[in-house]
Amino acid sequence: MWSLNAIDYSVIGAYFLALVVLGLALERMASKSLEDYLIGGRQLPWWALGVSGTAYFLDMTGTMIITSFLFLLGPRGLFIEFRGGAVLCLAFMMLWGGKWHRRSKCLTAAEWMVFRFGDGPGGRFAQFVMALAGIVSSIGMLAYLIKGAGLFLTMFFPFSPFWCNVVMIGITTVYTMVSGFYGVVFTDLFQSTIILAGVFIISAMAVIKVGSVPDFGALASQVTHNAQWMSTTPQWNTTMPPGYEMYQSLAMFAFFYLMKNVFLGIGSGADPRYFGARNDRECGLLTAFWTTLMTFRWPMMMGFAALGILLVHDLFPDQSVLAQTSDLIKQHVTVADKAQWDSVVSGIANHPEKYSEGLISGLKQLLGADTWTRKLMLVGYEGGIDPERILPAVLLFNIPPGLRGLLLIVLLAAAMSTFNAQVNGTTGFVTRDIYQKYFRRGASTRELIYANWAAVAVIVVLSFMFAYYVKSINDVWDWIIMGLGAGLMIPGFLRLLWWRFNGGGFAMGTFVGMTAAIVQRMIWPELDSRLQFLYIGAIGAAASIIGTYLSAPEDHEVVARFYRITRPFGLWGPFRKALPEADRVAMQLEHRRDILCVPFALLWQVTMFLLPMQAVIGAWKPFWPTLVLFFIGLGGVYVFWFRHLPKENYFDPGEEAGVTLEK
Repeated sequence: MWSLNAIDYSVIGAYFLALVVLGLALERMASKSLEDYLIGGRQLPWWALGVSGTAYFLDMTGTMIITSFLFLLGPRGLFIEFRGGAVLCLAFMMLWGGKWHRRSKCLTAAEWMVFRFGDGPGGRFAQFVMALAGIVSSIGMLAYLIKGAGLFLTMFFPFSPFWCNVVMIGITTVYTMVSGFYGVVFTDLFQSTIILAGVFIISAMAVIKVGSVPDFGALASQVTHNAQWMSTTPQWNTTMPPGYEMYQSLAMFAFFYLMKNVFLGIGSGADPRYFGARNDRECGLLTAFWTTLMTFRWPMMMGFAALGILLVHDLFPDQSVLAQTSDLIKQHVTVADKAQWDSVVSGIANHPEKYSEGLISGLKQLLGADTWTRKLMLVGYEGGIDPERILPAVLLFNIPPGLRGLLLIVLLAAAMSTFNAQVNGTTGFVTRDIYQKYFRRGASTRELIYANWAAVAVIVVLSFMFAYYVKSINDVWDWIIMGLGAGLMIPGFLRLLWWRFNGGGFAMGTFVGMTAAIVQRMIWPELDSRLQFLYIGAIGAAASIIGTYLSAPEDHEVVARFYRITRPFGLWGPFRKALPEADRVAMQLEHRRDILCVPFALLWQVTMFLLPMQAVIGAWKPFWPTLVLFFIGLGGVYVFWFRHLPKENYFDPGEEAGVTLEK
């Protein structure tokens, strides 16, 4: 392990041991029932669920990719991550998505389909397709996490991305399998304290080093060739390096991604944390806390990006050597495509004896005889800096031993907390919605947990296989959000907002949209992400409408029960009129406040993320206007939403909600 010392190894080993011990200690709690295993028995406090949600979104791979855009664009990198990394969906989950799903008292998003459409053919078909879509989405998400972990770990360990992932994912899989949702939440609490320490360390280092540079903005522009690096405004056209040219129209991308979040966010909220929340009020509180805690991620990532600017300036004063290095490798080694570049570079750096003397001597001449192996890791396929490796490079070059081990754990904690939550949520689809529903209705809790373990193993293996063909973490993230996300968006939107929408429409729209996304990925992987979203979204929408009118409406009582319990806004005229007058007035007032709060919640969230980034790099001129906008957003959230949060449930369905497997 060429970049770590005994102190680093000891810290990392102790961390892994603590996770496994904690998982085994929670095994008894998780084994009480399937409800305990999947959602913590609905007994976990809102603040713990909020911390767990934060740890879930603080993944290593996402942190690397956002850092790469902050390195390229400065604070404006936030606007690229309107597509997903800025988690704007939290605004909608806070205002209505969480409480709408909690009211069902279901255990999984697929089981919720039976609650919505009934336990007849339409509801069962919708449940099965939802479970299938959830599994496919999770395999894509896990492949993205695995790809990023491989990029990160090969900077520190003398192994291929595959073997680095085997160790990390193997340990995560063990404690996730045995401890269920309790393990997800309690390990997230443990890991969040470590992540918070890393935030303060990196942010403080960046502030000190940036402050020591007379004109950091000019230096950043010189390194990135981006003249507006210190700006916070998303210009219509901005400079982007090879491989990222599609993002040159930054303002257009930001607006497009924002509109995507509006449509996708309205139907969001089918998360285990909401199914496991104790009441409506705690759904809102946990999401507000979740969103606030996400703020700490951004100064850390901005700190890594700023330290990366200084590092690249020191390592590559003449960046022409990057293109020469890339060309030299391609002359001596067959690189099938960009997807294999990371494995090739890792192989050369870790096992130079396996490659020609001409290649190795050329690399030493270009990059320096003493530092060529480390510098090589920053060379991208296109012949420039690989921005996705900036974060691990900062740890490798700028952090002293011991502290490096701690910060490695911060990123490992981020990766593992996301991985275990993703796996836990996915196995619920397999166990609850497929295995128990169709094969073993009378299965014991122990048998269902064993089935969960088998599902974990299969899903992880499939994710590894998919990750092998991924070109970059940005590549797969774009497809998950803009391709697959678009295919699943319209059915998810309509199920909450239109009374006539039925199980057949949901199943057809979801299946066709998901299939279109998979086919696009196989046949036309280079398709612009905006066109992926428009084309695949349109296909999913058309299939949803066609499927709805090709199948009969759902049973009137089933839909009436759903509306009576969930009480969403949208096209529910016949069922809204059936409510008592007092309930109807109270519900309409709640909806009006929630909808009016949306722009304020988004403004609050975006400015809250921008402010600490501006502070880290000393961008004080845009800081003060951003602060004013932050207080406007915060005031709107308080006036329209927070002060109206009920002390108890707005509507308590009692025993009316929930889904039973026996008909």
